[in-house]
Amino acid sequence: MSSFFDTKIDYLRGVGPQKAVLFNKELSIFTYGELIQHYPFRYEDRTQFFKIKDINEDLEHVQVVAKIRSIETIGEGNRKRLVAHIFDETGEMELTWFKGIQWVTKKLIIGVPFVFFGKPNKYGRKFSIAHPEMEPVTAVQEEKSFFQPVYPTTEKLRAKFLDSKGISKIMEGLVQVAYPQIQETMPEDILQRFSLISKKEAVKQIHFPDNPEILKRARFRLKFEEFFFVQLRLLKLKLTRTEKSKGQILNQTELLTKFYKEHLPFQLTEAQKRVVREAFADMKSGKQMNRLIQGDVGSGKTMVAFICILIAISSGAQACLMAPTEILANQHHEGLKEYAGLMGLNIALLTGSTKKSARKVIHETLLSGELHIIIGTHALLEDVVQFKNLGLAIVDEQHRFGVAQRAKLWAKNEQFIPHVLVMTATPIPRTLAMTLYGDLDISVIDEMPAGRKPIQTVHRYDKDRLKVFGFMRKQIQMGRQIYVVYPLIEESATLDLKNLMDGFESISRAFPEYPVSIVNGNMKPADKDFEMQRFVKGETKIMVATTVIEVGVNVPNASVMVVENAERFGLSQLHQLRGRVGRGADQSYCILMTKYELSKDSRVRLETMVRTNNGFEIADVDLKLRGPGDLMGTQQSGLADLLIADLSKDAPILTMARDAAQLLLQDDPDLSLPNHAMVLRQIKNQKKHAINWSRIS
Repeated sequence: MSSFFDTKIDYLRGVGPQKAVLFNKELSIFTYGELIQHYPFRYEDRTQFFKIKDINEDLEHVQVVAKIRSIETIGEGNRKRLVAHIFDETGEMELTWFKGIQWVTKKLIIGVPFVFFGKPNKYGRKFSIAHPEMEPVTAVQEEKSFFQPVYPTTEKLRAKFLDSKGISKIMEGLVQVAYPQIQETMPEDILQRFSLISKKEAVKQIHFPDNPEILKRARFRLKFEEFFFVQLRLLKLKLTRTEKSKGQILNQTELLTKFYKEHLPFQLTEAQKRVVREAFADMKSGKQMNRLIQGDVGSGKTMVAFICILIAISSGAQACLMAPTEILANQHHEGLKEYAGLMGLNIALLTGSTKKSARKVIHETLLSGELHIIIGTHALLEDVVQFKNLGLAIVDEQHRFGVAQRAKLWAKNEQFIPHVLVMTATPIPRTLAMTLYGDLDISVIDEMPAGRKPIQTVHRYDKDRLKVFGFMRKQIQMGRQIYVVYPLIEESATLDLKNLMDGFESISRAFPEYPVSIVNGNMKPADKDFEMQRFVKGETKIMVATTVIEVGVNVPNASVMVVENAERFGLSQLHQLRGRVGRGADQSYCILMTKYELSKDSRVRLETMVRTNNGFEIADVDLKLRGPGDLMGTQQSGLADLLIADLSKDAPILTMARDAAQLLLQDDPDLSLPNHAMVLRQIKNQKKHAINWSRIS
């Protein structure tokens, strides 16, 4: 946007220096450009009037024409409230004010018809509206816009009469002076192909729509544009990376063929085969691979990773696999050691616990090239760890590693940036993945290996506890093991511990004949590890824990997961926990325990868990319930920077916008054509410090 939009809002009619300071502090709005992009979050239909008898609690807002019968002040001091009794020919209701009582009293005139507007609530048999908007009927006869915008505001702004109505009045003035200054940002061919209205019209109609149809088109246009520029930026990054970062050509498959013929432990699923093909195409392309593999717990990501490792080693390169914790690194090492041995390959494990003498050997054999595969934690990032030729770097659970840490890994090969394979068991909805990892190629393993029985999930209330204990006892008698997990409430470590200890006691009392492990976040790592190992070896039959059960801990014999206070967990957390069982051939179970009173969202979460085992479906529901910012944690809060588009609802628009951005870059990668000048201008005008949430390498 041009310099007009950089003008400070102090100079706008109706604002002035004092209100400007409030806008700055409360809404981070400093300029005309920022204010005009403060979009309404809903609209009120002011064309419809209700009779009092037709009002019901399901209505979001109602507008009634009624007269005041009487006014009274009830209560003392802070608890004082003003109540007006109003009526029309069909019935009576009340209006209540808790603030500004003197000011309101002056405006209320008994016996005169007013228009009242607000949210109806039922108290006893009567409806009431708190703090309604109101005006004498005469004013209503004036021309009213069809939809009245409702703007986000705050308590402090409301106190200075900058409620939604106040902001709307200021916005009216701004839209008027800004309209001639608004420049088009999209090329003509895209406008036509996607039937987009002009930027000018979209901005005007989003604030003051003439009718519902044009409002719909304005919203579509602005959401499309927002997604388009986010995707354009990510796709440009991807283009730059694939052109600049030459990849080592890894195209030999002798080891792979041998492995397939002689040692493959099970048939690969179609999804695994597809992902292997996608990765192999990258590795032999001469460009650096940067691929994210998403797959639910147990979908066989590690096998795909091992196959890629074999391609790298056949082609004369080395491979490393980095995991976020020692337990996970150990597990990967245990799992892959067997296959590496069968193939005559050298594999080693490097973590904080590796002894000095073993480290020395690892460093030497890595540098000489004798060591083919190294599995490790952050210890792999240390400067002393040098490779002869690192060709493939695999990162497990990518969101646990910062960009700077990963960059160190890529610097381990001076000639070529290693090919990068990122694995995550956290299902990310496609819309979020396209925005978070837009410059990565994404592969999805959306199929479970044959012979895996789906985990049966049930929801039980506290009153069913004895039955649940009976079921647990039967499972233990059949030789199985059980997890019992308690939530972690960040604010209250003491309460957590009490819950956990109470749970531990009641489990120990209910199962006196079985040894029970206990693990919580306050324990020393060595103690935690000792307890975990007892459970892994089968010495204890039940493990009582807070959520510190590591992602990926593999105990094939554990077939029951009991989650206490399940309503306190997020959906993706519940899904991750459930993935701790179902590792063996036995039928596994997940039992979600809750109290009887549950919020609407909690019920949706629990019903979703019982209904489906599909991680992507679960992630979609989670995104709808929680929004993108929460889903990815604070490090991804850049997602909240979307001004109007919504990742949980606007997937089709995102896909269209991404296609449009892709086509544009295919025709004109540098955006140098004259008809793309406005796109280039818009990119330069966008925040110079725009967050790039997607950088992986």
